[in-house]
Order: sequence, then C-alpha cells, then structure tokens
Amino acid sequence: MEKSKSKIYTHLSKHGQMKERKGQLKISFGMIFSVIMIIIFLTFTFYAIRTFLGIQEKATVGLFLDDFQDDINSVWQSIEGSQEREYNLPQKIEYVCFIDGDGLARGENNDFFSDLKITLLDENNIAFYPVGSSGIESSEIRNIDIGEITTSENPFCIENKGGKVKLTLVKETGKAQVKIERR
Repeated sequence: MEKSKSKIYTHLSKHGQMKERKGQLKISFGMIFSVIMIIIFLTFTFYAIRTFLGIQEKATVGLFLDDFQDDINSVWQSIEGSQEREYNLPQKIEYVCFIDGDGLARGENNDFFSDLKITLLDENNIAFYPVGSSGIESSEIRNIDIGEITTSENPFCIENKGGKVKLTLVKETGKAQVKIERR
C-alpha cells in the first residue's frame, strides 16, 4: 500500500497522468478589478459626504451672518427698540464673540482675545470660538456699537447651547448704533 501524498488535490492531466496540485484560489481578473473599483467607489463616497457636511456647516454660518445683519439693520433703522433673537449655528462653535480688535482684553473671556484677534481682518468685529470651528473665522457686522458692547468684556462672547445662540438686540433713544446683550 502506498502512502498518501501530502498534497491537497490531485487530478488527471490531458494525457491521463496523475498531477498534484496545491490549494489554489482562482480569482479572475474581472473579480479583482471589481473589488478594487468597489473600494475606490466607497472611499470617494465617504470623502464626498464629509466634504458636503463641511459645506453645510459653512452655509449655516453664512446664513447666521446674513440673518444677524438683517436683524441688526432692522433695529438700527428704528428710533428705539429691542428684539430677542435666536440663531442656529453648528455645535462645533462654542461661542459667538464680539471683539474690539483695537481694545484691550478684559472680562470673563479675556483668554480668548489673543486667539480671536488673529482671525480679525480690517473692520471685522465678530468671531467664532474656538478658532477653526467654522469655515468663516470672523466677519464685520455693521451698525453695532462695538465700543459699548465690549466696555466690560472684550471679547463679549455668547455661548452656543445645543446649536442655538440667543441674544437681544437693543437700540436706545438717541443712540446711533445697536447694542447686543445676552439673553
């Protein structure tokens, strides 16, 4: 009796001879190509989704700035008035800060001042903390009294709680610009 061979498979060749064959997995080129294409497609899909979410956050910040400026203008055009407002922002933004770049740091959030001042360009007076939390780091809001707003706190920051920023816009009789207060 012959000892069995240690090879896994045997088969007959074209000429009737017994050939030994080791375990092989035959995968066609088409199958390998398909798997590679699926991997590439999934990678591209995840990249596109992440990019889309980033654009959505920038759009939310842009809409906040537009709506906020419109509300400021509405109060500014009146003789006097007060409006309580609520705005949506991405939750990555922890604070909306009003900053007088020419003034000195003071008050509760004075440790934010040096980080926020770096993001200010020209006449910008609003910034988002932490720096880098939005695609728009700072902007200019017209018709606000930044000197009055930052009298006791520079920067004057309002917390973003659960994606909502609540504040009050105030214009007093005889004043030319709008003041912002926490709600």
